[in-house]
Amino acid sequence: MSLFLISLVVCAFGVGLLLGRRRSWQKQRSSDDLQPSREQILSWLDQAPLGWLILDQKNRVRFINARAQRMLQIPASETPPYFIGKLAAITSLLDLIEHVRDHNHHMRQEWDFEGQKLEVFAFSGQQESVALLLQSRRSLEAQLNQQERWVSDVAHELKTPLTALLLVGDSLAANVNDQNAVLVERLLRELRRMQDLVGDLLELSRLENALPGIGISHEGIPMQTLITEVWQGVKPLADDKHIHCELTTTEPVLPLVVVGDRRRLHRALLNLFDNALRYSPEGGKITIDLHASADWLRVGIRDQGPGLSEQDLEHMFERFYRGDASRFRHQRGGSGLGLAIVQQIVLTHGGWVLGENDPSGGARFEIRLPRKLQDGDACLRAD
Repeated sequence: MSLFLISLVVCAFGVGLLLGRRRSWQKQRSSDDLQPSREQILSWLDQAPLGWLILDQKNRVRFINARAQRMLQIPASETPPYFIGKLAAITSLLDLIEHVRDHNHHMRQEWDFEGQKLEVFAFSGQQESVALLLQSRRSLEAQLNQQERWVSDVAHELKTPLTALLLVGDSLAANVNDQNAVLVERLLRELRRMQDLVGDLLELSRLENALPGIGISHEGIPMQTLITEVWQGVKPLADDKHIHCELTTTEPVLPLVVVGDRRRLHRALLNLFDNALRYSPEGGKITIDLHASADWLRVGIRDQGPGLSEQDLEHMFERFYRGDASRFRHQRGGSGLGLAIVQQIVLTHGGWVLGENDPSGGARFEIRLPRKLQDGDACLRAD
């Protein structure tokens, strides 16, 4: 794991604690309580190799570490609290800050500041507070290039022996007898599953190492056509369970078109449809709603399954997470990477994805995509 990711995890944990209500810091702690103090967390943030700022509900800087002061060229004599908008060239961040505060989700965007290419992460907190993490794009891009080379090497080392094993398995299947037919069939099935798993891991790694809007094709995609195309691909599975699909759209005042990578958006929808089919009961219905606003296009997919547990809601976008097996209504198993890949594809397109329990029953997933995509001009939602 890179220094950037380690620092992000540690510092995000600290900020999450710091943004809590102030009275929680004033409680008397027992001697065996290992939760760090407010002063300790501030000390960690101040020594972090990344820039950190914490703003209150009035956009006043309540904390800024030494790294952020150097990156933003803020004199050491300028001490909090002060209004962030009065600092030179920071006013362009106000829209990002207000969007995070209004929608209560994490976002990321590129920012050019005094010739520096920065990556800005914004985190919403309690009492309308917002934390900003600043990272140099130059060092980030170097890390991503190094990881991309590593991914390519792994792809070569894993795919070659798997392909050879599949060829051997196919040769065995051609000369199989009744005694070992089941074993050979199981061998081929597991080899194909491993091949799919390697492909999913490599795709996920590439997506995680990509910056928003960069490294993907930009083409106009009629989403209603794409949804129909993806559904036709899974229709044989739906027919086996007598499940039908119902698509609803808004009045065509605005074109239901997004700009992005058709292949990857196809993959995201395919994973969501497959997930809905796994949990849907026999003879059920999958409802898809497609709506557009001036800036965003929303695709909602709802099934009639048992819904999402509290654990699902917390972990469903994590790698290798699988829901409770007792809630499955289908015998097909997954790798646990499907929703993680969906999330990364949507984030790479500058959108976000959420999963929730529908009030009328079942689970509902919604992806929101910007109708116009520009390199680096993107807002990303995290878990």
